[in-house]
Amino acid sequence: MKFFMILLVSLVSLYAKAPSLKPVDNALYTKECASCHFGYQPGLLPSQSWEYIMGSLEDHYGTDASIDENDNKELLAYLVANSSQNAMNYKRSAKITKSLEKGVLYKSLTQIPYLKEKHKDIKPWMIEQKEVGSLARCAACHKGANKAYFKDKDVEIPNYGRWEK
Repeated sequence: MKFFMILLVSLVSLYAKAPSLKPVDNALYTKECASCHFGYQPGLLPSQSWEYIMGSLEDHYGTDASIDENDNKELLAYLVANSSQNAMNYKRSAKITKSLEKGVLYKSLTQIPYLKEKHKDIKPWMIEQKEVGSLARCAACHKGANKAYFKDKDVEIPNYGRWEK
């Protein structure tokens, strides 16, 4: 009996520390994308969104983020292979994919229905303050975002504190 209790505690402990998205594991992505902004895990968006983003880097949310054509192709392949619908074994990617409306092109993660729902109770001033600025700045509040940890208990909103519903 003692063995099974230790095994159960060990399994729960492992699950509790598991990332809810596949962490970024591509050096080119880290160099080209995450050097300018938060390195969004590919599982946060569906493949169509990544195709749109990588196809419009000359106007990347108001900035020219153009890169070499070969690097673009390599990054797009990585992003699509790890996009939400191709990473369904990760909890958040599965929830994101299930929330998507058929035929809609989501041009930003702030448009994703699941992510909008998760953030609906956050007051506008918490987002608009200079320390956050946008829901797209995940790491401003999600302290484990760089490692793909997005648990509610780990949210700390600047000038507010730990998030509690």
